Amino acid sequence: HLLTNRLFQVMTIEFRSIDQSNYNECIELRVNESQEKFVAPNQYSLVQAAYEPNLYPLAMYNQSQMIGFILYDFDEEIKGWSMSRFMIAESYQNRGFGKQALKQFLKCFKESYPHVLKLYTSAEVENTKAIELYKRAGFKEGDVFEYESGGVIYTEIRLLKSWGNSLS
Repeated sequence: HLLTNRLFQVMTIEFRSIDQSNYNECIELRVNESQEKFVAPNQYSLVQAAYEPNLYPLAMYNQSQMIGFILYDFDEEIKGWSMSRFMIAESYQNRGFGKQALKQFLKCFKESYPHVLKLYTSAEVENTKAIELYKRAGFKEGDVFEYESGGVIYTEIRLLKSWGNSLS
């Protein structure tokens, strides 16, 4: 049989709160060097979550191994829920973990917030890999906007995932 000769990698993606037991592991997660300009370091995100309201950091695990990080929030500026950060550690990229983790996060988010019909995210316009990942997960492209942070101007595209009234 063809199936007996193939190696299958089983993905069991789950999300856990970040606490005293795992924050150092989260801080140590890195994207590859070419992606550093696209996502804030996890330590910055964790500090933001500690001092700003309505920010919720989660560690992504495959079985017992931390593979990535998500920060989601209620964004007062857009009056809606947003996935502000999504990162997969470099050693887990290009192996399907990002796709599975995003799919699982969207399912868990919708189950936790069944009344929420929209989830926003954004990506640097040059980050075509992330934009394509989000689009494959059902996000639609929206407006392009600019903002300044730390003296740097960023140009991003906003993307929107809509559910309607069902758990789709």
